[in-house]
Amino acid sequence: MRNIRLLSLFAILLALVSCEKKEVVTTNYNVIPLPQEISLSENKPFALKQSTAIAYPKGNDKLKVNAEFLSGYIFETVGIKLAVKESDGGNNTIALKTGLNHGNEEAYRIDVSEKEIVIEGVSENGVFYGIQTLRKSLSPDYKGKEVHLPSGIISDYPRFGYRAALFDVGRYFFSTDFIKRYIDILALHNINYFHWHLTEDQGWRIEIKKYPKLTEIGSMRKETLVGHLKTKPHQFDGTPHGGFYTQEEIKDIVKYAQDRYITIIPEIDLPGHMLAALTAYPELGCTGGPYEVATKWGVFEDVLCMGKENTYQFLKDVFTEVLDLFPSEYIHIGGDECPKTRWQKCPHCQAMIKKLGLKGDGKRTAEQKLQSYSMAEVEKFLNSKGRRIIAWEEILDGGIADNPVVMSWLKEESGAEAAKQGYDVIMAPHKEVYIDYYQSEDKENEPLSIGGYIPLERVYRFEPVPAELTDEQKKHIIGTQVNLWTEYISKPDHAEYMLLPRLAAISEVQWSDPQKKDYGSFKNRLTGLFKFYDLYKYNAARHVFTQQ
Repeated sequence: MRNIRLLSLFAILLALVSCEKKEVVTTNYNVIPLPQEISLSENKPFALKQSTAIAYPKGNDKLKVNAEFLSGYIFETVGIKLAVKESDGGNNTIALKTGLNHGNEEAYRIDVSEKEIVIEGVSENGVFYGIQTLRKSLSPDYKGKEVHLPSGIISDYPRFGYRAALFDVGRYFFSTDFIKRYIDILALHNINYFHWHLTEDQGWRIEIKKYPKLTEIGSMRKETLVGHLKTKPHQFDGTPHGGFYTQEEIKDIVKYAQDRYITIIPEIDLPGHMLAALTAYPELGCTGGPYEVATKWGVFEDVLCMGKENTYQFLKDVFTEVLDLFPSEYIHIGGDECPKTRWQKCPHCQAMIKKLGLKGDGKRTAEQKLQSYSMAEVEKFLNSKGRRIIAWEEILDGGIADNPVVMSWLKEESGAEAAKQGYDVIMAPHKEVYIDYYQSEDKENEPLSIGGYIPLERVYRFEPVPAELTDEQKKHIIGTQVNLWTEYISKPDHAEYMLLPRLAAISEVQWSDPQKKDYGSFKNRLTGLFKFYDLYKYNAARHVFTQQ
């Protein structure tokens, strides 16, 4: 009898617990980057439940992957695992679809009703960005609660088709796991290009099978500068540093990025920043060496000898293997910070200058024109393979190549001038978007940096399109990016600290209508984004919450 009473009591308690309602929270769509248009209605909200399913069209493998991403995101934040099914949607579903009629390939529309949520994109890319908006609307604070999403329509598309972030692995090598983590961070911010800076004076990071010494020798330096380059006398740590990515690892990373609609643009920087390659193959230099993989930062006089035919063959061979790994339309070939000292005295370079009939004209030296010739030769080769080059703005110095994309970093005026000449331009001025610069004026309490000062608000207020351009010329500004150089950044947590939240600021510059930008609103919305930074244990800087 006593056992029956206990069982009855247990059943009653269980019934009471099961009948207990979860706390109801109603989300909002105040995310970063801010959507172009949010139109809410007075209709009843959509209630997210354990029984809600995510639907994708039959046979669409890309949307199936998108659906699985969304299911994972919702589990991370709300704590419920939604089933993914092949169907057209319907009651109590989040339906993913393509076919939206819009002129922007990355556009999407989210239609929220009491019955269902429909995320429709022009393409699978657009659906993915709609998923990111929905994801960021579901705060990690909602775990264990019943989440209601307000009825209405979100219509959204990016301002720029090129939205990028650079990461430099030449100065310091970073693991494949961190590169994937970096890509995850980019995806959270609607970034669609990852500019991967793979070669430097201080290390060659990509396996090239025809030239094994590039990684056997060029990927390792004997030691590294301690402290700032400007601090004399220089001191070194005495510890070898190196590493490189095998071709199989690169293929895996490229696929990882593709699944998140991020295209990786590899950079093989030439003809300067090539000491690591020269150390491996000294015959590619003007003096023949010996050379040493750089152990400190800066610009070095030893560069590729562009007077030797074997140098051009070397570059074609390297890029042939690079193209097999990276399907990107764009290939970055550098072109910056190339001193001409060696070329001025090199018999091979001078013979090439004479052969080509290059002469200084008061504006440009013969050696500058030799660089333009060499960049144009690489461009022709890449064009013949269906690719298009990006190069730093110094490509303008000796007369521009055929049809490059100019990456303006020194002076915004250079980008404006290139656009006036009809060239496509990516704006990345160092005074606005070089996020290896300090983000606080309290430099004594900040990690050592190369210098400068670029706070969050400065990045947010950056306008990539020069006002002086005509409407037609403005079309040549195809986008912008932040650049994270790593001379003074050797650890992943430091990289994240410099990246976040300044990446959030540039993401709104890249995506949202500039007329709707408001720094106060951005700061308020950043509070919600930081909940995701904390969820994923991203080491974001928090100056925005402490500075007046």
